[in-house]
Amino acid sequence: MKLDRILPFARQLLERAVSPGDVVIDATLGNGHDTLFLARLVGENGRVYGFDIQEEAIENTKEQLDTHELAPRVTLFHQGHETVMNVIPPVHHGKVTGAIFNLGYLPGGDKEIVTRPKTTILALNQILEMMAPEGILVLVIYHGHPEGAVERDYILRYVEKLDQNYVHVLRYQFMNQLNHPPFIVALEKR
Repeated sequence: MKLDRILPFARQLLERAVSPGDVVIDATLGNGHDTLFLARLVGENGRVYGFDIQEEAIENTKEQLDTHELAPRVTLFHQGHETVMNVIPPVHHGKVTGAIFNLGYLPGGDKEIVTRPKTTILALNQILEMMAPEGILVLVIYHGHPEGAVERDYILRYVEKLDQNYVHVLRYQFMNQLNHPPFIVALEKR
C-alpha cells in the first residue's frame, strides 16, 4: 500500500515540525510509544512534557524511556492534559513545536477510563496558545466505542470553527474501512 497508514502519517507530520532542541507535548502517554518517539526527535537538548491520569500509563512510559536511556529528556505529569498551561514553564510558552493526542482509552487498560471532550478541548486551546508558528498538533481519534464517538463529534465541531488565519486544519482518514478505524486531525499553527 502506498498510502500512509494513520500512525506513520502522524509521525511524519511531527518529524516535519520538530527539530533537536525543541519543546513538545505528549498529551496522552498511553504505553509510551509516542513519548519515546518524541524524545528521540528533540535530542539531548530538547524537552518532552507528557501527561496522563493513569498510573499504569506513567509506569509504562517510564519503562520505555529507561530501557532506551531517554528519561532525562522527558518530564511526566500524572495529571490531565487540561493542566498543561499551569505546569509547563512559561519560558516554553510560544515555543512548542509538536504535540500529539491519542484519544480514547489506554490500550490494554481499563476501557471505562477514556479521554473526554471537555478536557481535551481545554488542552487543545492551551497547547495552541503555547505553540510556535508552524508547530503541529496531531489528534489520533479512536472512535470505535461510545465515548469515542461522542468525543469525535465534539472535536470535529471545535476544529471546524477554528479561524483559518490562526491554524490550518487537516483531516486524514481512510473512508472505506470497517470497524471505525482511527483517523487524524492535524493542526498547524500559523
